[in-house]
Amino acid sequence: MRVVIIDDERAARDELKRLLENYRDFEIAGEARNADEAKAMIQTLQPDLIFLDIQMPGKTGFDLLESLEKVPQVIFITAFDHYAVKAFEVSALDYLMKPVRDERFEKAITQARAKLATHKDEQIFVKDRHQYHFIAWRDVYLIESMDNYARLYFKDKNVFLKSSLNELEKKLNGDTFLRINRAQIINIDFVDKISAMQNGQVKLTLKTGGEYEASARRSVKIKNMGRV
Repeated sequence: MRVVIIDDERAARDELKRLLENYRDFEIAGEARNADEAKAMIQTLQPDLIFLDIQMPGKTGFDLLESLEKVPQVIFITAFDHYAVKAFEVSALDYLMKPVRDERFEKAITQARAKLATHKDEQIFVKDRHQYHFIAWRDVYLIESMDNYARLYFKDKNVFLKSSLNELEKKLNGDTFLRINRAQIINIDFVDKISAMQNGQVKLTLKTGGEYEASARRSVKIKNMGRV
């Protein structure tokens, strides 16, 4: 499992490298001193896991995560208790307080192994107002256009992402996400029923209970997919 360590303090990075020496199934692919270095490294190396310092000069760890299109699994590293609370709010894999104790590190590694063995889902990190969220794309059932933002619906929540629907459509897996009209994209894994309407267009009923009409052009595409 490929790991990138991100911390502005050399001593902290060296300590994490020392701790990781005991876990041969984790390979240190790189280390970065700040968010900008880390972003380039993550995009190039595509690590499975990052150890991320939250408070760094310039951009914070949260700023880094928000700038990534694909977010690896994250273990936060922090010297500040109030950041630990925020880390729990965003459902990070784990968080470690500095200085990191060996037994606490072992617990975090055990959790990381279990999560990485069972979950390879692509996820993003979204700041919405004062809340932070790790969101697995497989959990998103509807995306709606809201001017320059997209509204993502997942589980029992919804958040705003600063992106247009056109931009998202280019990035999303076309086998899972289907643009049904100018304003909406749906996750086809959540489709419960597709019905033909009298005007020739189709209506999609989701397992979450909502009903959404496809445009005339998109209805033709859905019919050609053999789903009606």
